[in-house]
Amino acid sequence: MLLSASPTSTTIKTTALILIILLHVSSATLVRDGHGDLPKSDVALLEFPLNLEYLEAEFFSWGAFGRGLDAFAPNLTMGGPPPIGAKKANLSPLIKDIIAQFAFQEFGHLRAIQKTVPGFPRPLLNLSAGVFEAIINDAFGKPLVPSFDPYANDFNYLIASYVVPYVGLTGYVGANPKLQHPTSKRLVAGLLGVESGQDAVLRALLYEHAFVKIKPYGITVAEFTDKISNLRNKLGKKGVKDEGLIVKPEQGPEGMTSGNVLAGDEYSLSYDRTPEEILRIVYGTGKENQPGGFYPKGGDGEIAQSYLRHQDMNL
Repeated sequence: MLLSASPTSTTIKTTALILIILLHVSSATLVRDGHGDLPKSDVALLEFPLNLEYLEAEFFSWGAFGRGLDAFAPNLTMGGPPPIGAKKANLSPLIKDIIAQFAFQEFGHLRAIQKTVPGFPRPLLNLSAGVFEAIINDAFGKPLVPSFDPYANDFNYLIASYVVPYVGLTGYVGANPKLQHPTSKRLVAGLLGVESGQDAVLRALLYEHAFVKIKPYGITVAEFTDKISNLRNKLGKKGVKDEGLIVKPEQGPEGMTSGNVLAGDEYSLSYDRTPEEILRIVYGTGKENQPGGFYPKGGDGEIAQSYLRHQDMNL
């Protein structure tokens, strides 16, 4: 007489089959790192900001010391090409000290991200005065005479710095709700905290001199920040996610003040940006698949490269 399978054995077999299927699916969607398995979507979102972290690390390090990652931490470059046009800025002791701290903080950010995900080599960066000059000219809708030099003095360098960390800050805010793994969320929370602090320091330093006119242009610090923020809103193509130091009172915190030392929405919460918006801004082209600006050959990582591949298909 044939014996039928018991309900218990059938349940065990079914459970085993489900586990095998789940393991197969997870192996296709997870990447193992030192902290556990990260979803591939998390890896892409964590690798993308390396583009900006490389940019900030080099800009701050060169501005403060006249040398960058290749001198201080060549392993962090992962063999990527050196930046174009970066040089030491003419900074006062206080501003140099602050920017030096920012530089080393960015080195730490690179280490933290590369420790968590595979990462990619430093992309080709253009940090020449000409790139910043083009950004400022685009912001004002006309060439400034003489040409804007970000490395000339404290004010120029702080205004140039205003261009950089805030973009990364909004990117971390945008990425956070899309992340799945606790390791990913913890990393982005830590990065966001320091990037926000850097932006706050820069804005506070500039806010103290908001109505000082920058020589020889006769344009106030506040006007520079307003024009740069408006340009980023224009390039990002997703409405207002950027604000200068002085705004209309109804746009300030609780609609009560024109002072705007920290940018925030109607609830004073940080604005968010997607990778697409960020690429449009840092490329300076308004298009996520058209490199330029700080990234003459485009960004790296799966997200940035996916748009470059799309560009190639349209050629």
